[in-house]
Amino acid sequence: MRTAPIIATARGTRSEAFGPAEWGLLAAIAAMWGSSFLFIAIGLEAFEPGLIALLRLAFGAAALSLVPRARRRRVDREDRARVALLGVIWMAIPLTLFPVAQQWIDSSRAGMINGAMPLFSALFAAVLLRSAPGLRQAAGLAIGFGGIVLVSVAPAEAGSAILLGIGLAMLATMLYGLAANLTVPLQQKYGALPVVWRAQLVAVVLLVPYGLISIPGSSFRLSSLLAVAVLGLFATGLAFVLMATLVGRAGATRGAVAIYFIPVVATVLGVTLRGETVGPLGIAGIALIIAGAWLTSRRERLHAGPA
Repeated sequence: MRTAPIIATARGTRSEAFGPAEWGLLAAIAAMWGSSFLFIAIGLEAFEPGLIALLRLAFGAAALSLVPRARRRRVDREDRARVALLGVIWMAIPLTLFPVAQQWIDSSRAGMINGAMPLFSALFAAVLLRSAPGLRQAAGLAIGFGGIVLVSVAPAEAGSAILLGIGLAMLATMLYGLAANLTVPLQQKYGALPVVWRAQLVAVVLLVPYGLISIPGSSFRLSSLLAVAVLGLFATGLAFVLMATLVGRAGATRGAVAIYFIPVVATVLGVTLRGETVGPLGIAGIALIIAGAWLTSRRERLHAGPA
């Protein structure tokens, strides 16, 4: 008997244009993940990156463990390695990389870089499914990427530390794109809760050593603890469940369009609450992001040719 590959994806169960359920999921995800960079920045005022990553995952996993459906639904032995892999590439590594990167780049810039995730998601989907996205979705992705480029334009900043921060954030974003694809068949088979809860438990176990060695370099500040608690309960526990549900319904390419709105939320919060700046190009980029997201969300028409 042939064993299914660990790295695999599937098409969404719903190819129609986004309805109220999909747009609701998209809005909730964008709000929670878009604000996460602000909460990370507040957490960094007292905590080391490793402690932030461990605490947010611990809060998220603890919240999901209170939901009976997450615990009672069993995962087949053949899929446990896939769920564990999700814990590594969707949670443990990216949720560590972003706090590290934000030591050198601001919260709005981190959110802007994360906005490239739909492109990585579409690329991995094309490879794994051996089929390119439909022309409408491809156009929407291209327009949305144009918006990401515009909102990411910054004053010329020298320094290897800033480049390192950008590179780490981009690596995390690439892993998010791969993870979105791996999540699709698992969500369709088991639902979002059992998959996300088990993946987060794997990530917590992996991050315990890094979190513990980060304690001596951290201090206590109530605002930072509250920020990380919100980050864990909503942007880690709830948001991952909603994202898994969305990509299961719409597929990795169209479901990932929710990420295009993250730079918008991150930029607005960074400007209004932390005094970060954004120029006219950023405003134009936000308009392109919204237009690209709308195009990508339309009814999916499968491209007949190979990727």
